[in-house]
Amino acid sequence: MSQDNTVTTRDTAPARGRLRVLLLSTAAFTLMFNVWLMLGVLGIPIRKALDLSDVQLEWLISTAILSGALLRLSFGIWADRYGGRNMMVLLLLISAVPTYLFSRATSYPELLVCAALFGLAGNSFAVGIAWNSAWFPPQTKGTALGVFGAGNVGAAGTKLLVLFVPAILTLVPPAGYLGGWLPGGWRAVPAFYSICLVLMAGLIVAIAPAVDPRPVAGRALRDIVSPLGYTRVWRLSLYYVVVFGAYVALSGWLPKFYVDTYGVSLHDAALYTATFIFPASLLRPLGGWLSDKFGPRVVTYGVFVGMVAVLVILSIPPGTYLGFRYQPSAAVFATLMFAVGCCMGIGKASVFKYIPDYFPNDVGAVGGLVGLLGALGGFFLPPLFGIVGRLTGVPQMAFAALLALTVGSLAWLHVTVMRLRAAGVVAPRYAVSPAAQPAGLALKPGVEQAGA
Repeated sequence: MSQDNTVTTRDTAPARGRLRVLLLSTAAFTLMFNVWLMLGVLGIPIRKALDLSDVQLEWLISTAILSGALLRLSFGIWADRYGGRNMMVLLLLISAVPTYLFSRATSYPELLVCAALFGLAGNSFAVGIAWNSAWFPPQTKGTALGVFGAGNVGAAGTKLLVLFVPAILTLVPPAGYLGGWLPGGWRAVPAFYSICLVLMAGLIVAIAPAVDPRPVAGRALRDIVSPLGYTRVWRLSLYYVVVFGAYVALSGWLPKFYVDTYGVSLHDAALYTATFIFPASLLRPLGGWLSDKFGPRVVTYGVFVGMVAVLVILSIPPGTYLGFRYQPSAAVFATLMFAVGCCMGIGKASVFKYIPDYFPNDVGAVGGLVGLLGALGGFFLPPLFGIVGRLTGVPQMAFAALLALTVGSLAWLHVTVMRLRAAGVVAPRYAVSPAAQPAGLALKPGVEQAGA
């Protein structure tokens, strides 16, 4: 489909068609996010069953995260070129196979290979962003992308199973059912997810609108990726590392942190982690609405300031200061993480609202790169958290690394805004992509456009 046809779809598509795309893509993304981050909780019984070290577990979790990050740019471009509906169905089916095979793995190398393959499910974000962007007009796009992005709540899926069905890991006997095809113990969870992935693919084929907009069909690859030369794209990627990469990292790392640091049960660790995941996911629609109303710059400013304030407290090691004993309980720590989650949930939407505002015809490529680099943060941060905690002997000091990253992002945002204001540049309400600008008006790569 040409760009003109895509614009027509955005502006004239029936509301019911848009709603079906939004609901189906959000459901699929929630499920695949579940699969992508299931090791956050499953990693603990896996560590015990296979006698893994902490380092092995950290890299197992990070491998799945890396796999869900590296191909986001490619999947975003493919969704724009071949259609978001088609790519979502393909990704669901591709992810189902290694997810099931993970339930049959019996050695650490087998676990690593399967994690690398089922981690592909994490690329569903780039596909869904491109799919929804092709269907919604600019004035409601921030809210729509916020609703879709709330599928991040899938990170809590496995944790909720452990929380509300404590016997879930022992529900299926060790010998399994159906001659072992449905394995027992922790292995039942990935086997169940593999079935859900196939069913979700069938549901999209049956219900999603047959029209599948393709914004970049017919365009050369060089033209599609040309916006990636703009400084703004890389700056947004850093912002996304803070609000999304750190979210992914913490979702998988926090259960182990609560168990090891506070000695709580897996059930309680899942509960505490869920109190971070829920606001970090479910407040994303609010972030989209706020960004539609006030603009992404103001919202992102507020998010970074709020995160810095809370992370300063989280980074303080337990001890006595000015005669006062500082020793936060697990509940107090979880309350502070809840505040961080609120900021991240709103920030994930505000950062991504920049993209369709400034690159409306290149959402797949730009969103793919921003999502890729953001998710890479989720790959590097868990090992970094572990290293900092082991070197200092204070696990809470891991949050100092996230604090430094957040301060750096806030500083870059502030400097950019001050520079643009000094130049008398004002951000337009709905900016225009370099690819969509008339010849001679687009800025050269490496130069910031109007706005921040």
